[in-house]
Amino acid sequence: MARRSLGPQPASPHPVPSDEDLSNWLVAARAAEAKQAADLRILDLRQITSFTDFFIICSVSNARQAHAVSDEIHKRLKQIGELPVSVEGYEAAEWILMDYGDFIVHIFSESARAYYDLERLWRHARPVEPPSL
Repeated sequence: MARRSLGPQPASPHPVPSDEDLSNWLVAARAAEAKQAADLRILDLRQITSFTDFFIICSVSNARQAHAVSDEIHKRLKQIGELPVSVEGYEAAEWILMDYGDFIVHIFSESARAYYDLERLWRHARPVEPPSL
């Protein structure tokens, strides 16, 4: 019979998300891509903050596309039983923030993305290249 160690395990320098972790934020990223969101970036924040694990950041060219991306993400995640904790900025559509707890989706207009520059603010986060995105 195999024994499981209950003690702390050494952390790998760049932890790879498990398949279970991948599923929901990867669904969100693929939904954004399906609606032609531009410059899609995923940041792994697990080693630098405790309020969320991942940011999904993307750009859109207009409010209509921002709504389409947000709606598609909401639809696909709802189909698998995942609902957002909160959604902010939907009406203005300059920066739509969809908080799913373990991950947060940021849908920016091009000008808002350049202004807030989350990638610079969170530059210590590890960029993630999801499989087959």
